Amino acid sequence: MDDIREKGLQLFAEIMGPERAEQFRLGLEQGGISGAMTGFAADFAFGSIWARDGLERAKRSLVVIGVLIAQRQTAELKNHFRIGLANGLAPREIEEAVIQSLPYVGFPAAAGATSALIEVFREQGLDTTSLTSHERGLL
Repeated sequence: MDDIREKGLQLFAEIMGPERAEQFRLGLEQGGISGAMTGFAADFAFGSIWARDGLERAKRSLVVIGVLIAQRQTAELKNHFRIGLANGLAPREIEEAVIQSLPYVGFPAAAGATSALIEVFREQGLDTTSLTSHERGLL
């Protein structure tokens, strides 16, 4: 395994934990399109981009969260809410990132992000009282 891939795998383990890192490594070994996509993520996203100097991991998380809100990629956004928490973002900072996106991406994108955030906060035991838009009957 080359240095970039190993750096990517190490970084992934640091921010996602050992269990998810093991699943990630297994994905590399599967081959096929799934293995190829996992390899690109390990080499490019984590080994080359996330591992760069210049931004702290928490700031990188905020950038990625903003981009994913704009793209309405709620499944991936949930992963990056978790990563942001692991990278030291406070729950309030993540909430503010969603609110900050509102005038730029609109209510539907921000509402979808808010529902995803509520689900992650529940899973992490950070908020057990907020309801998603769907649960409030708005969607």
